[in-house]
Amino acid sequence: MQTTSLGGLEVSRLGLGVMGMSAFYTGKDESEEGSIRTIRRALDLGVTHLDTAEVYGRGANEALLGRAIKGRRDEVVLATKFGLASHTGRPGADSTPTNVHLAVEGSLRRLGTDHIDLYYQHRVDPDTPIEDTIGALADLVAQGKVRYIGLSEAGSATIRRAHAVHPVAAVQSEYSLWTRDPEAEVLPMLRELGIGLVPYSPLGHGFLTGNIRSLEGLDADDWRRTNPRFTGGNLERNLRIVDEVRSVATEAGATPAQVALAWLLAQGGDINPIPGTRRVERLEENIAADGIRLTPDHIGRLNNLAPASGDRHDPGGMAAIDR
Repeated sequence: MQTTSLGGLEVSRLGLGVMGMSAFYTGKDESEEGSIRTIRRALDLGVTHLDTAEVYGRGANEALLGRAIKGRRDEVVLATKFGLASHTGRPGADSTPTNVHLAVEGSLRRLGTDHIDLYYQHRVDPDTPIEDTIGALADLVAQGKVRYIGLSEAGSATIRRAHAVHPVAAVQSEYSLWTRDPEAEVLPMLRELGIGLVPYSPLGHGFLTGNIRSLEGLDADDWRRTNPRFTGGNLERNLRIVDEVRSVATEAGATPAQVALAWLLAQGGDINPIPGTRRVERLEENIAADGIRLTPDHIGRLNNLAPASGDRHDPGGMAAIDR
């Protein structure tokens, strides 16, 4: 597995998002043994960047990841997030310095480690100045509890303000063939500042694999059942996107998932996708994308895909991003 740098933090070219092993998607909590086996197989294949958050499964995802990497901590670049859960009694998101210091202790305990390699603010807290939050994170860096800091779904002005207080290594945002929002403002600015971009949901919540053509088979509480891109007729309209990806994949001798990931990797060495899966076979399929080189014609066709129908989050979720 090739490596890349996120603001000075060396990581595998592709990471692994472990969220779906405990939260939001069909099959969560289905097999802890299977999930741990997948995480350990990722390490065997050279994947070092593993991503979780304290709110995934209300801490269960961090605990699962901690069990999976026990005895192999030195092989892992461990990333987690804070800020959507308050430990101070304040309602809603909480990125106050007090909450930052409380949150990190819980994450360290669940992960079974004495330091976090990359610690993100999960969403910008509109009621706490970003300078105060980054100041608290800088304290954690000085204490050795955190190595690098990041932001998730932050707007460009907020990223600049944060970076002026303490270097930001990475920004995590949704970025894929059907979500290209970062290209307008955020990605150029990150490159100006030397900050890496970590695309989450690089496979469009599974849609770009080509395996979801209806909501049948999804659990009743699967997050996609209420997501605008999968509902109100948008799923059917969005099939034109995955059909073109499948066409390119056939020509490239690859799978649609591999093409979607290879396209992202082709956007630059500072792009570090973290596709998620619970299954070893899907992991191995995704990792193989690192060796795929798309032709200029393929990249051109993918660049010209029609935009996705529907917002990428519900109204509440959309209000929490890019601020």
